[in-house]
Amino acid sequence: MAEISKIPIVAVVGPTASGKTALAVEICRAFNGEAVCADSMQIYKGMDIATAKPTPEEMMGVPHHMVDFLPPGERYSVSDYCRAAGVCIRDIVSRGRLPVLVGGTGLYIDSLLNNIEFAESETDFELREKLSERAEKEGAEALLAELEKIDPETAAQLHPNNIKRIIRALELYYSSGKTMTRQREESRKNPSPYEPCVLFLTAKDRQFLYDRIDRRVDEMLKNGLEAEARAVLAMDIGATAKQAIGCKELAPYFAGEVTLEQAVEKLKRETRRYAKRQLTWFNRNEQAHRLYIDEEDVKARATETVAAFLNGVKT
Repeated sequence: MAEISKIPIVAVVGPTASGKTALAVEICRAFNGEAVCADSMQIYKGMDIATAKPTPEEMMGVPHHMVDFLPPGERYSVSDYCRAAGVCIRDIVSRGRLPVLVGGTGLYIDSLLNNIEFAESETDFELREKLSERAEKEGAEALLAELEKIDPETAAQLHPNNIKRIIRALELYYSSGKTMTRQREESRKNPSPYEPCVLFLTAKDRQFLYDRIDRRVDEMLKNGLEAEARAVLAMDIGATAKQAIGCKELAPYFAGEVTLEQAVEKLKRETRRYAKRQLTWFNRNEQAHRLYIDEEDVKARATETVAAFLNGVKT
C-alpha cells in the first residue's frame, strides 16, 4: 500500500438492494480489508431481516464492525457513530488492514469521511413535543415535506419512517435558525484524517433497481420478516427501531386494517421511495466513482479502481 499522509479508506455506498455488501466483501478479500457498517438501522440487535443485515454466509469470513451491537430503542446519534467508527477504523489500520466502509446512510458516511464535529445543542423539549404531536396528527410525510422546503439536502436522506430525525432537523432549524446542512458545513473545523475512495453503486435504468428491491422484499418475507416485525413491534422500546422499513408497513396488517398483500405493496413502494432519496444524496458527490449495476462488471471495475487508488493513481 502506498504511503499516504491520510488514512486510505474505501467506501461502498448506494441505495438499498444495489449489492453493497457483496461488493464490500469482495474488496475486503482482495485487499486485506475489514468492513465497517454505515447503516443507521443495522446497528440494532434483533432486526436482521428488516434491515437486510449481512448473514455469516454473506460475510464470507470477512470481519464486519459497527453492526448488530445496540439494543432496539436505544438512542444513537450521528456523532456517536462517527466517534465509534473512527476508533474502529484506527484499530483496523493499526493491524495493517484496509478499512472498507459500507452502507446506505449518507449522513453517517459523509459526516465520518468529512470529519464533521457536531456542536452540542440543548434540546427544546416543548418544541419537540409540538412537532411530535403534529407528526401524529398530520403524518410524518407532512413534516418531511416541510423539511424539504427548509433543508432539501437533509430531507433527501431521510425516509418518512425516520420521524425521529425529521423532528430533530426541524427542531434544530426552528430553535436556532440553522439547518442541519448548514450546521454540518460549519462543523468542518479540522481537516479529515481520511483519504477516501468512494464507490457509488447506481443504475442507468432506475426500474432495474426497483425490480431488485421488489425481489428483496419477497425474499425477506420468505425468510421470516413477518415474525420478526411482530416481535419488534411488541417490544417495550422507543419509536426509532419500530420505524424501520418492514416493521411500520406491516403494523396495519397485524391490526387487521389491511391485507398482507396491501401491506407488502406499501412496503415495496416505501422502499423504492427511500432508494430514490439515497440516490439523490449520493449523486451529489462528484468525486465518487459511479458503478452501474445494470451495465457493467461491477466487481472487476471496482477492483481496478481500488487498486489504482491504493497505488496513489487518480482514476
